[in-house]
Amino acid sequence: MKRFIVFTLVFLYHTLVVLSQEKEYTSVIYPEDYTAEVDVIYTEANDWVGYMDLYTKQNDSVPTPIVINIHGGGWRSGTKESQTGFGTFFKHGYAVANVAYRLVDVAPAPAAIEDVRCALVYIYKNAKALNIDTSKIVVMGGSAGGHLALMAGLLGNNKRFDGNCQHSEKIKVAAIIDKYGISDLTPLAYWKSANNWLSLNNTDTAFVKSVSPINYVSQNSPPIFIAHGTADPIVPYQQSLILYKKLKTYKVKTELLTIKKGKHGNFTTKQNIQLSRSIWKFLNKLGL
Repeated sequence: MKRFIVFTLVFLYHTLVVLSQEKEYTSVIYPEDYTAEVDVIYTEANDWVGYMDLYTKQNDSVPTPIVINIHGGGWRSGTKESQTGFGTFFKHGYAVANVAYRLVDVAPAPAAIEDVRCALVYIYKNAKALNIDTSKIVVMGGSAGGHLALMAGLLGNNKRFDGNCQHSEKIKVAAIIDKYGISDLTPLAYWKSANNWLSLNNTDTAFVKSVSPINYVSQNSPPIFIAHGTADPIVPYQQSLILYKKLKTYKVKTELLTIKKGKHGNFTTKQNIQLSRSIWKFLNKLGL
């Protein structure tokens, strides 16, 4: 009996310690006319379950635009719960889908791409129930999330990564917002985060190219807004510059916001205001 009590106390203590170490996140604040659905299952892969949080205006008389948000973290960390800054999207009448995806400790590349593609497919398949205008889907992410947003949108109807979510939808996004994301993994395959995510395929040139957004740019690519700091110590500014130049070559609508002396996110208040204004100026030009 004493052993059982001791074991129970030790177990409870360990549980409390673990819980105290978990990071607390601020809840998303959304308008009263929105419906919030947290941890909606959008896909499953083996024992992993893919969740997204949805904030929609299901009672609006007309379908609404939506932004699909993808968190960063070098494909190895980060959570959807860390993403809460959707105020301006709510203000402009957007629905929001905040997506979780498989990190490298669960599955290496191309798992994360497969997941964000499934998230996009889920929105298409459930657009009517969610009151979503599929002609006004914006995909957005920062860092690794920027890379995944680019892949999700640039793939279009290319179904090479859609094996976990078979569909007959004609996938097309209205715009992509890429904040300091990776556009070409080829020169970064040695980078620790990329090396880990690419795993055993890190020396497979064809595979690395297949998960690099820049190789999917064409004249049919959706409009892309890019933001990158010149002093980014993690993802080289050059990554966004080469993407921008290729988009211009194909005459794709695009804008590169160069944030002078900007780091890898964590921008100053002034820089964040500049970023937000530039994003909405770009989206407004597109009628979004």
